[in-house]
Amino acid sequence: MFAKLGARVNVQQSIAPAIHYLQKPVQLFRTYDRASLRPDLIAGLTVAVILLPQSIAFTLVAELPPQMGLYAAIIGAVVGALWGSSDQMHTGPANAISLLIASSLTTVVAPGTQQYVVAAGVMAVMVGVFQLGMGLVRLGMLVNFVSHSVIVGFASGAGVLIALKQLQPLLGLPAAGSSTIATLTHVMSQFADLHTPTAVVGVGTMLLIVILRRINSRLPIPLLVMVLASLVVFILRLDEQNVAVIGQLPATLPPLADLPLFNLELISQLSAGALAVGAIGLVESAAITRSIAAQTGQRLDSNQEFVGQGMSNIFMGLFSGYAGAGSFSRTAVNFKAGAQTPMAAVFSGIFMLIAMFALAPLAAYLPISALSGVLIITAYGMIDRAEISRIWRSHLGDAAIMVTTLVGTLFLEIEFAVLLGIIFSLGLFIWRTSTPRIQAVLPDDNFSHFVYRPDKEPCPQLSIIEVYGDLYFGAVNYVEEFITNYADAHPDQRYLLLRLDHVNTCDFSGIHMLESVVRSFREQGGDVFMVGTNHRVEQMMLSSQFDSFLGADHILHEDEAIGMIFHQQLDPAVCIYECPIRAFRECQNLPKRIDLADIPLTSETEADHIISVDARELWQWLHPGPVENGDKPYVVDVREPREYNQGHIAEARLVPLPKILAAEVKLPPDKQIVLVCRSGRRSRRAASALQHIGCMNVQILRGGMLAWGSAGLLEAVEY
Repeated sequence: MFAKLGARVNVQQSIAPAIHYLQKPVQLFRTYDRASLRPDLIAGLTVAVILLPQSIAFTLVAELPPQMGLYAAIIGAVVGALWGSSDQMHTGPANAISLLIASSLTTVVAPGTQQYVVAAGVMAVMVGVFQLGMGLVRLGMLVNFVSHSVIVGFASGAGVLIALKQLQPLLGLPAAGSSTIATLTHVMSQFADLHTPTAVVGVGTMLLIVILRRINSRLPIPLLVMVLASLVVFILRLDEQNVAVIGQLPATLPPLADLPLFNLELISQLSAGALAVGAIGLVESAAITRSIAAQTGQRLDSNQEFVGQGMSNIFMGLFSGYAGAGSFSRTAVNFKAGAQTPMAAVFSGIFMLIAMFALAPLAAYLPISALSGVLIITAYGMIDRAEISRIWRSHLGDAAIMVTTLVGTLFLEIEFAVLLGIIFSLGLFIWRTSTPRIQAVLPDDNFSHFVYRPDKEPCPQLSIIEVYGDLYFGAVNYVEEFITNYADAHPDQRYLLLRLDHVNTCDFSGIHMLESVVRSFREQGGDVFMVGTNHRVEQMMLSSQFDSFLGADHILHEDEAIGMIFHQQLDPAVCIYECPIRAFRECQNLPKRIDLADIPLTSETEADHIISVDARELWQWLHPGPVENGDKPYVVDVREPREYNQGHIAEARLVPLPKILAAEVKLPPDKQIVLVCRSGRRSRRAASALQHIGCMNVQILRGGMLAWGSAGLLEAVEY
């Protein structure tokens, strides 16, 4: 029973977010503030003024009947607003998306046929289902993995293609091949045969747009020039002189389309194009919403926006429209006009419906060349030269993605070029995350931060390496290779401090890599310590038992790490007698005797056989009881005078290590000699040197003065 109850709870938890996303219109109407009604109405009317000519013009790009653009504009604006996330986002026909749809459909069916119209509706539903599914399963974060360079490259290439494709209707030339080269060749070869009245109307429309923009850019220029062009055709009867016109538009509500939604053959043929349209539509819409939210401060939900785009495309397809996406130009106008809520876009769709009924007769005289002129001007604006220049200067990978997508859009199948750009951007993401920034660092001059200082000599015993990125399966080989190569280049650095402040996650491959690094350093007689591990990384270390392998005392606190390693791990003999560098704060007051560098220091491995005595044993040896017999040991402190003066065992005589190594001292041969230093390293070397000259009665204080103090014998230390 409990198992069934748990399964029911899991199912409810899984479908709860989906229900929440689908209930967005209810939440919108419940929370709507009437104070927003007036600004939303004004913004909706303003957007509707530019939505009407845009929807007709963009439909021309998609090579679809104009009424499909009108229906898509009405449905997309309303549905996209009701189920979307952004308060200012406006959904409907879009320039680049229309070109992508045309490119995808023309490979399946011939344009101008009923099958072409049906295929456009089916594709819109397919795109919507794909986008809706992405939102309901909460995959909105995937849009972040598509580089902005893909959008810039595609939009620029689409702008060029749209302008090229509109040259033929602009000049009244017969249609030719669809490829870029074929279009250019055809226009150049047939230029002498252009239709003069058509060309005059088209070029005149473009000139009028440029002039009106200079006079007042706030005017609804596309609508004005299209109305003027229609009046010119009507007054001069240019339609009777073979100037192509749109023709009568139906003044009806968007009708429900009869679509073969279960035609698997057609669906398979449209799948690649639908995927490209859906992906680009989501990325483009997400980019628009983020740019507006940066100005409004609104907190967005990318999954909700995916649901909104999916619902709008499904309804646009079902109600005789075609696929669309968020429009940057209309969204910007909506925002600047003062839109407060998504109801502004809903109102724009309603105003659009009213305008369609009122202006439908005028479309009978709307010249196609005028629409082409509007599209060419719009296409020129799609080429963001400033953004292209910024990407070109910023990063080679982003520039390569932009150029690849742009060139592919111009010369390949557009859907393939889009998918290629997306694959390249994902590849760039994988490459960047699999090659994280990793570098050896040192303290700055104030010893307050660790920084990359390639011009400064590192500590000869301790390397500090900082990792900027996650330790996951794709990056571990790169990180391990860097650490290994750095260790090979600095063989004397037997200790490693890994700074993991910028590592957010670590998977099991990362744990294996860390184990390999630790094992390698320990085999060389050194060790590895870590600092800056966050909770998630520590949990992974705990669950994989890596903390036991490394040692819990090897995961250090940021402020104590260097001090602990310096005082308890590094060899003071190297610091004093061999190293001229003062890399750390702890080095600053350390006595340096590099003038004795020509005296060879016995390695620790050569002195492993030395007998040692612990602190308690030495204390009892130095303070025998009244009934105990035996000579007291002869205690020799091999540290430097400065260290000795700061504190020493009362019975200890100062004989610095260099004197022992240089054989400049005579020790009593009839007494047991105990050598003392700070941690035991120098004592071990001194004992080995004495044994080499025949003095075998030597022992060392295990752990040195650090162990003496830890044993609670500080009262025996003189200051």
